[in-house]
Amino acid sequence: MKFNRFNQKKMKHRKTTLGAVALSAFLMSAVQSDETITRDGKTTIVNTEAIGKDIEGYNGPTPVKIYIEGKKISKIEALRNHEGPKYMARAKKLLEKFEGKSVAKAKKMKVDAVTGATYTSDALIENVRKGLDYYEKNK
Repeated sequence: MKFNRFNQKKMKHRKTTLGAVALSAFLMSAVQSDETITRDGKTTIVNTEAIGKDIEGYNGPTPVKIYIEGKKISKIEALRNHEGPKYMARAKKLLEKFEGKSVAKAKKMKVDAVTGATYTSDALIENVRKGLDYYEKNK
């Protein structure tokens, strides 16, 4: 291909565009997801998909959404995961133990894993703790 002024301008434009795309991708990955902590009226919602992506149950990540109202946990729900439905159903029951507790008390609670769903339970508990830590630092 012959390099004339038109082709040089085209190449320069491509390099600039690629640089802008790379910079955008870097900035997006460096900043915590806007979806990690959101507000809906008086309720603060912490989503652990991004911050707990390395916390795995038996078959992979087990993210949760923590609903906090007035510094108390109003609800915790397990998000999409690859745990077996039977094991997840057992392990999800332990999430109810956190509901109604203050964030400070919930962080200190000793919650036992559910027999028969130990990996899943431990991952859910760890996600809750990570989400509560994130909430306290970013509320």
